[in-house]
Amino acid sequence: MITVDNLTHSFGNQLLFDDIRFTVNRKEHIGLVGKNGSGKTTLLNIMSEKIVPDRGSISIPKHYSIGYVEQKLRFTEQTVLEEGCRYLDNAHRDETWRVEKVLFGLGFTIKVIHQNPRSLSGGFQVRLNLAKVLIEEPDLMLLDEPTNYLDIVSIRWLERCLKRWQREFILVTHDRGFMDEVVTHAMALHRKKIRKMSGNTQKLYLQIAQEEEIYEKTRINDEKRRKEVEVFINRFRAKARLAGLVQSRIKALEKKGSTRRLEKIENLEFSFNEAEFPAKYLMEIRNLSFSYTAADNPLIRNLSFTIESHDRIGVIGKNGRGKSTLLKLLAGCLNSAGGEIRSHQKVSVGYFGQLAVEDLHPNKTVEQEITGADGGAGRQQVLTTCGLMMFSGDDSQKKIQVLSGGEKSRVLFGKILLTPCNLLLLDEPTNHLDMESCDALMAAIDNFSGAVVIVTHNELFLRTLINRLIVFDEGTLRMFEGTYRDFLETIGWMDEKAVEANEKTRVSAITGRQGEEQRPTSDKRGLRKQRAEIIRKRSNALRPIEQAIRETEGDIESLEQKVNRNNEEIIQLSASGSGNKIGDFSTENHTLRKELEQLYSLLEELLQSYERIVLEYDKRLDNFN
Repeated sequence: MITVDNLTHSFGNQLLFDDIRFTVNRKEHIGLVGKNGSGKTTLLNIMSEKIVPDRGSISIPKHYSIGYVEQKLRFTEQTVLEEGCRYLDNAHRDETWRVEKVLFGLGFTIKVIHQNPRSLSGGFQVRLNLAKVLIEEPDLMLLDEPTNYLDIVSIRWLERCLKRWQREFILVTHDRGFMDEVVTHAMALHRKKIRKMSGNTQKLYLQIAQEEEIYEKTRINDEKRRKEVEVFINRFRAKARLAGLVQSRIKALEKKGSTRRLEKIENLEFSFNEAEFPAKYLMEIRNLSFSYTAADNPLIRNLSFTIESHDRIGVIGKNGRGKSTLLKLLAGCLNSAGGEIRSHQKVSVGYFGQLAVEDLHPNKTVEQEITGADGGAGRQQVLTTCGLMMFSGDDSQKKIQVLSGGEKSRVLFGKILLTPCNLLLLDEPTNHLDMESCDALMAAIDNFSGAVVIVTHNELFLRTLINRLIVFDEGTLRMFEGTYRDFLETIGWMDEKAVEANEKTRVSAITGRQGEEQRPTSDKRGLRKQRAEIIRKRSNALRPIEQAIRETEGDIESLEQKVNRNNEEIIQLSASGSGNKIGDFSTENHTLRKELEQLYSLLEELLQSYERIVLEYDKRLDNFN
């Protein structure tokens, strides 16, 4: 068991945490959360003895090992496999399959594991450092954003690995879905203190919110009582016969002291400025192809699809396969090598991507850069947008060149928020965001009435938002008409299956057992294809009904708002005695309520049709379970 006691540390003039205490017990998987800048990485550095705290102590048992993914890239061996084998313990020194299992899980191929680690890209070198910690199997792993540089298949493998982990770890990640799947305890750096409890992040944040609500109610009541006592003291201070009573209340007041109001915690707030769109299709993509040079194999070949006005399209796949390139093509940042992209004349695009961040002018201030997004916006509107992105007051006058990568991303988001748009193209938008900001962004995307095309490895976003997919997998590129959950159930990741098959083959080779995993899977593939076809037909059948439901709900909301406005007018006219006008508004409301009744009936019919189709197709899908 590790004990952290009275730990206090500052960064410059900023106090990160003050007198914090917690323990790490056997087999605990702890998710460490907190806002950006709250000190999460600093705490991990202190626990790994890379930083000496200002005050406090950490008690670590003798012979207890701590593994931390190094940011420094130092390699001594000639191949990736040999570098990984250095971290096997003596009991398993010759079992290279253990190293291969981790490397393949993290996305290394057979070809790559025999390359010199110094020749790898920066992203794969970071993966190798993560692999070395997993191979070493320390008593406590400290994992700071381990999913950075991992693709979605590797993230899913790491999730399964951490679920099975038999020792302790502390995990920092902005991906709430990933964290909640693997942790047994959640721990928050909050208001310079630390709070730990069993369960996931949702449970922890709910507990903190409840405690702060109780604190604030108690503070208000105490403040009210304090004022009442002060009035009594001031009123009867001069009366001799009440002197004892007055003095006792003065002492009680001094003893109790005053309770501080909780400081407001700034959070990013997302609310996209929506531009109306009058048609069904925003874009039509026909036979799109692209490669960066004529000698390269095309990243994108003969891709065709449409973007409808309310689509939520997820672009998923391994790194380096062309996901970001596709968004650049849709945004008009690149020209295609073949095919065409037809955009409706009323399309207004909000594009978030690395290329757009690099286009920020280094000598402009935050306010100037955001103002340039929409020349028609007034200064107050621009400053409000700056505030939503946490550039309030003097921070709005910072030059772009002095900002961190995360701050530049917030400037780009500010430009998108200010610009009226009906199509969002978002390339890894959760990079540099903390967990609360990711939640706020997901809610804003969900509320956006236009279309969204998003590249993300965050499975919580994919499961919550997406209704169609563009899938880059195993050298292929295809559209999938259905949700991410449907995709996993019917097709799944080819690379993930290859890793699982490799692990099963290893187990069979070592144990000498042949099991069910060795059976041919051609029959299963046929069933998957049939199931995928049923899901595609279900999506096609439901899409027009979903559109009609959205339109009907919008009409109902519009009419209800009109009825409410009329009611407000009637109340005001009643006070002034304008009887004739009251009658006009009452008559109009009568007509509007009839229209509302018809719309409610229509909505009920649409919902019944929707449920009937879902039930029909669910029965068909049951045959494949």
